[in-house]
Amino acid sequence: EIITYPVSFGTFHSIFYRIIQDSNGRKCSILTEQNKADIIKEIVARLKVQTNDLMEFTRCIIGEISKVKGNGIPLDEYESLVCKKEEFDRIYAEYNCELRENNKIDFDDMVIICNEIFKNDEKALQKWRDKYRYVLIDEFQDINKVQYEIVRMLAKPQDNLFIVGDDDQSVYRFRGAKPEIMLGFEKDYPGARR
Repeated sequence: EIITYPVSFGTFHSIFYRIIQDSNGRKCSILTEQNKADIIKEIVARLKVQTNDLMEFTRCIIGEISKVKGNGIPLDEYESLVCKKEEFDRIYAEYNCELRENNKIDFDDMVIICNEIFKNDEKALQKWRDKYRYVLIDEFQDINKVQYEIVRMLAKPQDNLFIVGDDDQSVYRFRGAKPEIMLGFEKDYPGARR
């Protein structure tokens, strides 16, 4: 007799967005990358931040915002590589304010909100643990700190977690990916097998 199990799959963001909508019914729209760039450019112009190349500056700021959010870095501890600290802090604050005012979230917010749901709502967490009894993550070398926290909560208590990755192929460090997480996996899960 063959037993079949329902399988679902998706990116972190698509799954986290489902969790957000299911858990708190929050109806919000997702910011496109172009929307994000337009908002940052508008804020930079409004704050009169000096830059030689607005496109490159915008790309770097977007990457830094993603790094701060994705790794749960307190803003007061983050030093921007492309502008003064007070300028970055102001851009970051105004960007998030703009999103809240327009009921929008970016991809990093999906991760943060899902993490908050799981930390604050045991019932919601258990529902999703029941749905995802076994978790396989591909391209694990590109995971960030907050994504990993969510995966760890989701996989408990059985820790039925299967990861695939190659630390030499990490391509998202600029957005906060931490290949070290994969390299330390066996320390976090001493019973893991290679």
